[in-house]
Amino acid sequence: MVKPCWKPSVEGDGGAGRGGDTRGRVDGLMWYKDLGVHVNGEFSMAIIQANNLMEDQSQLESGPLSSLESGPYGTFVGVYDGHGGPETSCFVNKTLFSNLKKFATEHQEISADVIKKAFLKTDKEFLSLVKQQWFEKPQLASVGSCCLVGVICNGLLYIANAGDSRVVLGRAEKASRGVTAIQLSVEHNANNESVRDELRSLHPQDSQIVLLKHKVWRVKGIIQVSKSIGDAYLKRAEFNQAPLLAKFRLPESFSKPILSAEPSIFIHRLTSKDQFLIFGSDGLWEHLSNQEAVDIVNSQPRNGIARRLIKAALRVAAKKREMRYSDLKKIDRGVRRHFHDDISVVVVFLDLYSINRSSSHIPILSIRGGGMPASPKR
Repeated sequence: MVKPCWKPSVEGDGGAGRGGDTRGRVDGLMWYKDLGVHVNGEFSMAIIQANNLMEDQSQLESGPLSSLESGPYGTFVGVYDGHGGPETSCFVNKTLFSNLKKFATEHQEISADVIKKAFLKTDKEFLSLVKQQWFEKPQLASVGSCCLVGVICNGLLYIANAGDSRVVLGRAEKASRGVTAIQLSVEHNANNESVRDELRSLHPQDSQIVLLKHKVWRVKGIIQVSKSIGDAYLKRAEFNQAPLLAKFRLPESFSKPILSAEPSIFIHRLTSKDQFLIFGSDGLWEHLSNQEAVDIVNSQPRNGIARRLIKAALRVAAKKREMRYSDLKKIDRGVRRHFHDDISVVVVFLDLYSINRSSSHIPILSIRGGGMPASPKR
């Protein structure tokens, strides 16, 4: 139904002359685009595969954010960390930005409401797909994806997150002459006490809404994240039954969704102190702290910086297992998942002049890391 998510897709003119190519490159299990140009500055992207099938997807869109000639214009960044399979993250990579453009056209602007509607519509469409394929592919109901989005438009940065991916801002501090890491996203992981409290307040009659299993908190003892796209079996009771595999089925039915696709949204007006943004799936932050990642970006050349962040994370992962990085690199996908997760990184550099320039000089670019498979048939 879905081909492996690997072939990269790039359209437009925003990458020419930067990093030697416009399509990105593949080196073993890593795909990367070392440097490109977006509306608001430069960017670097990379993904490393650990799973048998790549479950991480990412994209950057530069240029029109609606179908209107009058705008809005800007940069859209998405990091989609799939779980249970690649189908949902691939679907989000193909669908979410199109939905955002539809609502931005309808409202004639980018806003928190437009972004929220795009998330919810994408989730609704995927759940409809699950229903259509319920008897031929019931396991699609157990596939989902975290979804982290950043939109830069008219000097404002919108961050929307459903799941446990993370975006960190590097902000220049005159006093220390350094760059401070500021986390902008809220993570929806049951290991966070605030998330457990929220779930308990939403489901006061369910004493097992969160369970501690093997020292890890999970929603219903199954999944760590409380928000996602997909995961139909925890959103609609009609999918909580055979032919879905028994390990995903809950012992009792439910009347309201257990997981939500509604993102947490943060809006920030960009200033000259704001240097860059690091978008990463949780596989990056499992091995690097926010400040460690910011220090790497601040101290090294822009060209290839996303790739270097991944390599830094892999070196830590190897050290944790008391092995050399060179030996970790020899481990093939699938087995590699025992050492680290798929990791997606998008570093977006912020150029205040570019952010405030006229729309007539905007580079148009569409790039998807991790690749675009054939979508599930409708």
